[in-house]
Amino acid sequence: MRKRMTEYLCHMDGLLEQMADDAKKREMDLQNVLEDHLRQIDFFMHERLVHLIVTVLFALGTFMTVFTYLITDNIGLLLLALLLIVLLAPYIRHYYLLENGVQEMYTQYDKLIRYMGKSV
Repeated sequence: MRKRMTEYLCHMDGLLEQMADDAKKREMDLQNVLEDHLRQIDFFMHERLVHLIVTVLFALGTFMTVFTYLITDNIGLLLLALLLIVLLAPYIRHYYLLENGVQEMYTQYDKLIRYMGKSV
């Protein structure tokens, strides 16, 4: 997903640079570009929501495991908490990428709307 998002963001940045030239803008079908961009935003927003849910559930599981360890003093729970923390870090990093990528896509959408001569 990281590769797909970075490639798509670079692709859209390239299209937006081309649109800065009025001659290129006239050659492009801006409505199709806009519709495709909105579709991609929907895909990545769905992915972001799924990863938010998974990340929150992992975080809750980690806190519940640590809390239970503090009450029961069972070393196995501490090991489980450490495992969950190790798994939680990549989820947070991936969610961070998705969140920032979607925010960048919103900015690209605003630029695209301005190039089309519409107000944001």
